[in-house]
Amino acid sequence: MVYLLVILGVLAFGIILFITLHPTFGGSPSKQDRERYRYFDHNKNGRFVNQSPTEMKMGLSTILSLIKDSLTGKMDRSPNTPIPISFDWNKIHSDEDSLTWFGHSTMLLTLDKMKILIDPMFGPSPSPVTFVGSKRYSEDLIYVIEKLPHIDVVLITHDHYDHLDYPSVIRLKNKVGHFIVPLGVAAHLMKWGVKEDRIKECNWWDEVKWDGLTIASVPSQHFSGRGLFNRNSTLWNGWVILGENQRIYTSGDGGYGPHFKQIGEKYGPFDLTLMEGGQYDKRWSAIHMQPEESVQAHLDVRGINLMLIHWGAFTLAYHNWTDPVERAIRAAEEKEVNIIAPTIGETVLLNGILLAPKTWWKTL
Repeated sequence: MVYLLVILGVLAFGIILFITLHPTFGGSPSKQDRERYRYFDHNKNGRFVNQSPTEMKMGLSTILSLIKDSLTGKMDRSPNTPIPISFDWNKIHSDEDSLTWFGHSTMLLTLDKMKILIDPMFGPSPSPVTFVGSKRYSEDLIYVIEKLPHIDVVLITHDHYDHLDYPSVIRLKNKVGHFIVPLGVAAHLMKWGVKEDRIKECNWWDEVKWDGLTIASVPSQHFSGRGLFNRNSTLWNGWVILGENQRIYTSGDGGYGPHFKQIGEKYGPFDLTLMEGGQYDKRWSAIHMQPEESVQAHLDVRGINLMLIHWGAFTLAYHNWTDPVERAIRAAEEKEVNIIAPTIGETVLLNGILLAPKTWWKTL
């Protein structure tokens, strides 16, 4: 028994040491920043909170149900074969307004000749260590970073591993002009070598004017944290991007709530909404939307064209990997919403003609 306790103690110490020292876990907001955050309505007892109360109860029954679900129905949770990806690099490097989707929530926008990269996650696994956790459905996309044009702005919605990827930032940081992030997220970037003067932090409803664009940080209903002890120490958000010819909204991660109508009233209508709608489960319904809710959120913000994101790259929930897009298409048809579903790697020209889904996933 004594030897077992010693082994467990050494193991626990090793885990804590790894979390403390390995750079992938990022940094922490400074004492001065944490004190400043306390004065915000959406910060309670030193932690950020949502506009609407949200709980993620993880009692014994929930844990047991998760274990059971993790052992059943695995066949449908990922494609039978790797997803093939190809890129039109001429379009990606062009100055024409466009969107290129890299799977999950990673997108490159070209607006008014500006290159805007959202939630850069090109790594093989949304995990602190690549040998643990879900693996990308396609080939590793880290190599793509070297082929990207100079990025004017990187937008981060929150600090979870499937949205803020340490290996991706390390490779990106020298070809990015500026990073615009929610409160507290700058600490991670600075830990990884990004200079403070290249980072702009935003609270909810803050606006940044950037070479003719208006970029606004708007609320989402989610949570944050990269380690065992820093839950909700940084903020989470969505982004509004207003250009000369395009008004675009990306929701970031989050559950359905009244914030969507608030965003629509202040900034709508939107030519294109990029709505989170994958990795959902009734056990965490407050912080991830069902696809039908994604369509309703699109209507709430007064969107014209809808694209579902947060799917197509990783298995982070227990549903069939194609359920998000198929359910969203059905809901969009019922509510007469125009929805697009480009292939991963496809560049969509934002010229006002956004075509119906191709159902490419059915060929895999």
